[in-house]
Amino acid sequence: MTDLMRAVGYRKNLPISDPSALLDLEVPVPTPGEHDLQVRVEAVSVNPVDVKVRAGSDPGGEPRILGFDAAGVVERVGPSVTLFQPGDEVWYAGSIARPGTNSQLHLVDERIAARKPASLDFAAAAALPLTALTAWESLFDRLRLTADSTGRLLVLGAAGGVGAVLVQMARRLTNVEVIGTASRPESRQYVLDRGAHSVVDHHGDLPAQLPDGVDYVFSPHSAGMVDTFAQIIRPYGAVVAIDEPAGLDLVALKSKSIAWHWELMFTRPLYHPTSLAQHEILTQVATLVDKDVLQSTLTVHIDGINAVNMKRAHESQETGRAIGKTVLTGF
Repeated sequence: MTDLMRAVGYRKNLPISDPSALLDLEVPVPTPGEHDLQVRVEAVSVNPVDVKVRAGSDPGGEPRILGFDAAGVVERVGPSVTLFQPGDEVWYAGSIARPGTNSQLHLVDERIAARKPASLDFAAAAALPLTALTAWESLFDRLRLTADSTGRLLVLGAAGGVGAVLVQMARRLTNVEVIGTASRPESRQYVLDRGAHSVVDHHGDLPAQLPDGVDYVFSPHSAGMVDTFAQIIRPYGAVVAIDEPAGLDLVALKSKSIAWHWELMFTRPLYHPTSLAQHEILTQVATLVDKDVLQSTLTVHIDGINAVNMKRAHESQETGRAIGKTVLTGF
Protein backbone atom coordinates (compact mmCIF):
# COMPACT_ATOMS: atom_id res chain seq x y z
CA MET A 1 0.00 0.00 0.00
CA THR A 2 1.37 3.42 -1.01
CA ASP A 3 1.95 5.88 1.80
CA LEU A 4 -0.12 9.03 1.36
CA MET A 5 0.39 12.60 2.53
CA ARG A 6 -1.77 15.69 2.73
CA ALA A 7 -1.33 18.47 0.18
CA VAL A 8 -3.11 21.51 -1.24
CA GLY A 9 -3.56 21.79 -5.00
CA TYR A 10 -6.06 22.05 -7.80
CA ARG A 11 -7.51 19.95 -10.63
CA LYS A 12 -8.93 22.72 -12.84
CA ASN A 13 -7.94 26.37 -13.18
CA LEU A 14 -10.86 28.25 -11.67
CA PRO A 15 -11.36 31.76 -10.22
CA ILE A 16 -10.23 31.88 -6.62
CA SER A 17 -13.84 32.61 -5.62
CA ASP A 18 -14.86 29.12 -6.80
CA PRO A 19 -15.05 26.58 -3.94
CA SER A 20 -12.96 24.14 -6.02
CA ALA A 21 -10.22 26.63 -6.95
CA LEU A 22 -7.96 24.97 -4.35
CA LEU A 23 -8.51 21.57 -2.79
CA ASP A 24 -7.26 19.48 0.11
CA LEU A 25 -5.66 16.41 -1.45
CA GLU A 26 -4.11 13.10 -0.49
CA VAL A 27 -1.22 12.15 -2.77
CA PRO A 28 1.57 9.55 -2.66
CA VAL A 29 4.68 10.34 -0.61
CA PRO A 30 7.51 11.06 -3.10
CA THR A 31 10.75 9.08 -3.09
CA PRO A 32 14.00 11.09 -3.29
CA GLY A 33 16.02 10.94 -6.52
CA GLU A 34 19.83 11.04 -6.74
CA HIS A 35 20.33 14.63 -5.50
CA ASP A 36 16.98 15.10 -3.78
CA LEU A 37 16.14 16.04 -0.24
CA GLN A 38 12.83 14.82 1.11
CA VAL A 39 11.78 17.73 3.32
CA ARG A 40 9.10 17.75 6.00
CA VAL A 41 7.50 21.10 5.20
CA GLU A 42 6.96 23.34 8.21
CA ALA A 43 6.08 26.62 6.45
CA VAL A 44 5.31 27.91 2.96
CA SER A 45 4.67 31.35 1.52
CA VAL A 46 2.55 32.53 -1.40
CA ASN A 47 4.00 34.37 -4.40
CA PRO A 48 2.51 35.91 -7.56
CA VAL A 49 3.79 32.89 -9.51
CA ASP A 50 1.41 30.65 -7.52
CA VAL A 51 -1.53 32.74 -8.72
CA LYS A 52 -0.23 32.87 -12.31
CA VAL A 53 0.25 29.11 -12.51
CA ARG A 54 -3.16 28.38 -11.00
CA ALA A 55 -4.89 30.79 -13.38
CA GLY A 56 -2.94 29.90 -16.50
CA SER A 57 -2.27 26.16 -16.34
CA ASP A 58 -5.10 23.60 -16.41
CA PRO A 59 -3.95 20.16 -15.19
CA GLY A 60 -6.95 18.50 -16.86
CA GLY A 61 -8.38 16.92 -13.74
CA GLU A 62 -5.09 15.58 -12.40
CA PRO A 63 -3.97 17.03 -9.05
CA ARG A 64 -1.37 19.77 -9.34
CA ILE A 65 0.35 20.99 -6.20
CA LEU A 66 1.45 24.63 -6.08
CA GLY A 67 3.96 26.37 -3.85
CA PHE A 68 7.61 27.31 -4.23
CA ASP A 69 8.93 28.85 -1.02
CA ALA A 70 9.41 26.42 1.84
CA ALA A 71 11.23 25.97 5.12
CA GLY A 72 11.41 22.60 6.79
CA VAL A 73 13.45 19.67 8.04
CA VAL A 74 15.27 17.08 5.92
CA GLU A 75 13.71 13.63 6.46
CA ARG A 76 15.57 11.56 3.85
CA VAL A 77 18.28 12.18 1.25
CA GLY A 78 19.00 10.74 -2.18
CA PRO A 79 22.01 8.48 -2.71
CA SER A 80 24.23 11.21 -4.21
CA VAL A 81 23.43 13.98 -1.71
CA THR A 82 26.52 15.49 -0.06
CA LEU A 83 25.39 18.92 1.21
CA PHE A 84 22.77 17.85 3.78
CA GLN A 85 21.73 15.07 6.09
CA PRO A 86 18.49 14.13 7.86
CA GLY A 87 17.63 16.60 10.61
CA ASP A 88 19.01 19.66 8.83
CA GLU A 89 16.73 22.70 8.76
CA VAL A 90 16.57 24.06 5.20
CA TRP A 91 14.94 26.73 3.07
CA TYR A 92 14.51 27.00 -0.69
CA ALA A 93 12.35 28.24 -3.58
CA GLY A 94 12.07 25.02 -5.58
CA SER A 95 11.63 24.54 -9.31
CA ILE A 96 8.65 25.37 -11.49
CA ALA A 97 9.17 22.04 -13.30
CA ARG A 98 8.43 19.91 -10.20
CA PRO A 99 5.49 19.45 -7.80
CA GLY A 100 5.14 22.32 -5.37
CA THR A 101 5.81 22.78 -1.68
CA ASN A 102 2.21 22.82 -0.44
CA SER A 103 2.54 19.23 0.78
CA GLN A 104 3.59 17.50 3.99
CA LEU A 105 6.72 16.06 2.34
CA HIS A 106 8.44 17.68 -0.62
CA LEU A 107 11.38 16.84 -2.87
CA VAL A 108 13.96 19.50 -3.75
CA ASP A 109 17.34 19.20 -5.40
CA GLU A 110 20.03 19.81 -2.78
CA ARG A 111 21.82 22.22 -5.13
CA ILE A 112 19.03 24.83 -4.89
CA ALA A 113 18.50 24.53 -1.13
CA ALA A 114 20.48 25.88 1.83
CA ARG A 115 20.44 25.77 5.59
CA LYS A 116 17.85 28.22 6.86
CA PRO A 117 18.93 31.20 8.97
CA ALA A 118 19.43 30.05 12.55
CA SER A 119 17.92 33.30 13.83
CA LEU A 120 14.56 32.81 12.10
CA ASP A 121 11.74 30.42 12.87
CA PHE A 122 10.28 28.42 9.99
CA ALA A 123 7.54 30.98 9.26
CA ALA A 124 9.87 33.97 9.01
CA ALA A 125 12.31 31.92 6.93
CA ALA A 126 9.69 30.72 4.44
CA ALA A 127 8.89 34.31 3.46
CA LEU A 128 12.28 34.88 1.86
CA PRO A 129 13.81 32.33 -0.54
CA LEU A 130 12.08 33.07 -3.87
CA THR A 131 12.08 36.83 -3.38
CA ALA A 132 15.65 36.88 -2.06
CA LEU A 133 16.90 34.88 -5.04
CA THR A 134 14.99 37.13 -7.44
CA ALA A 135 16.30 40.29 -5.79
CA TRP A 136 19.89 39.00 -5.60
CA GLU A 137 19.96 37.85 -9.21
CA SER A 138 18.33 41.11 -10.35
CA LEU A 139 20.87 43.32 -8.62
CA PHE A 140 24.07 41.33 -8.90
CA ASP A 141 23.62 39.04 -11.93
CA ARG A 142 21.40 41.10 -14.25
CA LEU A 143 22.37 44.70 -13.33
CA ARG A 144 25.88 43.63 -12.22
CA LEU A 145 25.91 45.99 -9.26
CA THR A 146 28.69 45.70 -6.67
CA ALA A 147 29.39 47.07 -3.21
CA ASP A 148 30.97 50.10 -4.90
CA SER A 149 28.15 50.81 -7.37
CA THR A 150 26.58 54.26 -7.25
CA GLY A 151 23.72 55.93 -9.12
CA ARG A 152 19.97 55.89 -8.50
CA LEU A 153 17.77 52.79 -8.42
CA LEU A 154 13.98 52.99 -8.72
CA VAL A 155 12.16 49.99 -7.24
CA LEU A 156 8.58 49.73 -8.49
CA GLY A 157 6.18 47.99 -6.11
CA ALA A 158 8.71 48.32 -3.33
CA ALA A 159 6.32 47.13 -0.61
CA GLY A 160 5.74 43.81 -2.39
CA GLY A 161 7.52 40.56 -1.75
CA VAL A 162 10.49 41.04 -4.07
CA GLY A 163 10.62 44.81 -3.71
CA ALA A 164 10.87 44.67 0.08
CA VAL A 165 13.92 42.39 -0.11
CA LEU A 166 15.51 44.18 -3.05
CA VAL A 167 15.30 47.54 -1.25
CA GLN A 168 17.16 46.05 1.72
CA MET A 169 19.84 44.46 -0.43
CA ALA A 170 20.41 47.54 -2.56
CA ARG A 171 20.61 49.83 0.47
CA ARG A 172 22.91 47.62 2.54
CA LEU A 173 25.04 45.85 -0.06
CA THR A 174 25.65 48.67 -2.61
CA ASN A 175 26.16 52.44 -2.62
CA VAL A 176 23.21 53.25 -4.90
CA GLU A 177 20.48 55.67 -3.89
CA VAL A 178 17.33 53.58 -3.43
CA ILE A 179 13.97 55.09 -4.38
CA GLY A 180 10.87 52.96 -3.81
CA THR A 181 7.36 53.38 -5.15
CA ALA A 182 4.26 53.03 -2.98
CA SER A 183 0.92 54.83 -2.81
CA ARG A 184 -0.69 54.19 0.59
CA PRO A 185 0.67 55.66 3.84
CA GLU A 186 1.23 52.20 5.35
CA SER A 187 3.08 50.89 2.30
CA ARG A 188 5.19 54.05 2.05
CA GLN A 189 6.26 53.66 5.65
CA TYR A 190 6.99 49.96 5.13
CA VAL A 191 9.32 50.80 2.23
CA LEU A 192 11.12 53.49 4.22
CA ASP A 193 11.50 51.06 7.13
CA ARG A 194 13.16 48.56 4.75
CA GLY A 195 15.84 51.17 3.97
CA ALA A 196 14.70 53.20 0.96
CA HIS A 197 16.19 56.69 0.83
CA SER A 198 12.87 58.05 -0.45
CA VAL A 199 9.47 56.97 -1.79
CA VAL A 200 7.47 58.22 -4.77
CA ASP A 201 3.86 57.47 -5.77
CA HIS A 202 3.60 54.96 -8.60
CA HIS A 203 0.10 56.24 -9.35
CA GLY A 204 1.48 59.74 -9.88
CA ASP A 205 3.55 61.33 -12.64
CA LEU A 206 6.91 59.58 -12.26
CA PRO A 207 8.86 61.92 -14.59
CA ALA A 208 7.60 64.91 -12.57
CA GLN A 209 8.52 63.21 -9.29
CA LEU A 210 11.95 62.21 -10.60
CA PRO A 211 13.17 65.26 -12.55
CA ASP A 212 16.82 64.20 -12.22
CA GLY A 213 16.10 60.71 -13.54
CA VAL A 214 17.42 57.34 -12.40
CA ASP A 215 20.07 54.90 -13.60
CA TYR A 216 18.31 51.63 -12.87
CA VAL A 217 14.71 50.43 -12.62
CA PHE A 218 13.41 47.22 -11.07
CA SER A 219 10.01 46.47 -12.60
CA PRO A 220 7.44 43.87 -11.55
CA HIS A 221 4.77 45.76 -13.55
CA SER A 222 6.06 46.75 -17.00
CA ALA A 223 2.89 46.91 -19.10
CA GLY A 224 2.38 50.44 -20.39
CA MET A 225 5.55 51.66 -18.67
CA VAL A 226 8.18 51.63 -21.44
CA ASP A 227 7.62 55.23 -22.51
CA THR A 228 7.86 56.33 -18.87
CA PHE A 229 11.08 54.37 -18.46
CA ALA A 230 12.46 56.02 -21.58
CA GLN A 231 11.81 59.42 -19.98
CA ILE A 232 13.17 58.79 -16.49
CA ILE A 233 16.16 56.50 -17.14
CA ARG A 234 19.43 58.24 -17.88
CA PRO A 235 21.51 57.30 -20.96
CA TYR A 236 23.14 53.85 -20.70
CA GLY A 237 20.86 52.92 -17.82
CA ALA A 238 19.06 49.60 -17.39
CA VAL A 239 15.76 47.94 -16.49
CA VAL A 240 15.38 44.52 -14.88
CA ALA A 241 11.84 43.13 -15.19
CA ILE A 242 10.21 40.06 -13.69
CA ASP A 243 6.80 40.15 -15.39
CA GLU A 244 5.77 39.09 -18.90
CA PRO A 245 3.60 41.79 -20.51
CA ALA A 246 2.18 40.81 -23.89
CA GLY A 247 3.39 42.65 -26.98
CA LEU A 248 6.11 44.62 -25.23
CA ASP A 249 7.73 47.20 -27.52
CA LEU A 250 11.12 48.44 -26.31
CA VAL A 251 12.04 50.75 -29.21
CA ALA A 252 11.53 53.87 -27.07
CA LEU A 253 14.60 52.83 -25.03
CA LYS A 254 16.97 52.73 -27.98
CA SER A 255 17.95 56.39 -28.28
CA LYS A 256 19.42 56.35 -24.75
CA SER A 257 20.98 52.87 -25.22
CA ILE A 258 18.97 51.61 -22.24
CA ALA A 259 19.41 47.90 -21.54
CA TRP A 260 16.49 45.59 -20.74
CA HIS A 261 17.09 42.50 -18.61
CA TRP A 262 14.67 39.71 -17.79
CA GLU A 263 14.95 37.97 -14.42
CA LEU A 264 13.41 34.58 -13.66
CA MET A 265 14.83 32.78 -10.64
CA PHE A 266 13.65 29.44 -12.09
CA THR A 267 16.11 29.75 -15.01
CA ARG A 268 18.94 28.09 -13.11
CA PRO A 269 16.92 25.05 -11.92
CA LEU A 270 15.49 24.65 -15.44
CA TYR A 271 18.62 25.09 -17.55
CA HIS A 272 21.58 24.56 -15.21
CA PRO A 273 20.37 21.91 -12.75
CA THR A 274 23.89 21.04 -11.61
CA SER A 275 24.71 24.64 -10.66
CA LEU A 276 25.34 25.39 -7.00
CA ALA A 277 24.70 29.12 -7.50
CA GLN A 278 21.31 29.27 -5.77
CA HIS A 279 22.57 27.11 -2.88
CA GLU A 280 25.40 29.62 -2.49
CA ILE A 281 23.14 32.68 -2.76
CA LEU A 282 20.71 31.36 -0.16
CA THR A 283 23.65 30.50 2.11
CA GLN A 284 24.92 34.08 1.82
CA VAL A 285 21.44 35.47 2.44
CA ALA A 286 21.09 33.29 5.54
CA THR A 287 24.37 34.68 6.86
CA LEU A 288 23.19 38.24 6.21
CA VAL A 289 19.91 37.52 8.02
CA ASP A 290 21.76 36.06 11.01
CA LYS A 291 23.96 39.19 11.09
CA ASP A 292 20.78 41.34 11.07
CA VAL A 293 21.75 42.92 7.74
CA LEU A 294 18.56 41.62 6.11
CA GLN A 295 15.16 41.07 7.74
CA SER A 296 12.32 38.71 6.94
CA THR A 297 9.42 40.21 4.99
CA LEU A 298 6.77 38.11 6.78
CA THR A 299 3.73 40.31 7.43
CA VAL A 300 0.79 37.85 7.59
CA HIS A 301 1.07 34.48 9.38
CA ILE A 302 -1.77 31.98 8.88
CA ASP A 303 -1.83 28.85 11.05
CA GLY A 304 -2.69 25.76 9.02
CA ILE A 305 -1.66 24.75 5.50
CA ASN A 306 -5.03 23.78 3.99
CA ALA A 307 -7.25 24.77 1.08
CA VAL A 308 -9.35 27.28 3.01
CA ASN A 309 -6.34 29.18 4.30
CA MET A 310 -4.49 28.94 0.99
CA LYS A 311 -7.50 30.50 -0.77
CA ARG A 312 -7.28 33.43 1.65
CA ALA A 313 -3.61 33.86 0.78
CA HIS A 314 -4.29 33.68 -2.99
CA GLU A 315 -7.12 36.19 -2.68
CA SER A 316 -4.80 38.60 -0.90
CA GLN A 317 -2.13 38.12 -3.57
CA GLU A 318 -4.64 38.80 -6.35
CA THR A 319 -5.58 42.20 -4.92
CA GLY A 320 -2.10 43.52 -5.76
CA ARG A 321 -2.18 45.42 -2.46
CA ALA A 322 -0.34 42.94 -0.25
CA ILE A 323 2.53 44.31 1.82
CA GLY A 324 5.40 41.89 2.41
CA LYS A 325 4.64 38.17 2.43
CA THR A 326 1.88 35.84 3.62
CA VAL A 327 3.13 32.61 5.22
CA LEU A 328 1.22 29.47 6.22
CA THR A 329 2.53 26.97 8.76
CA GLY A 330 1.60 23.44 9.83
CA PHE A 331 -0.47 20.70 8.20
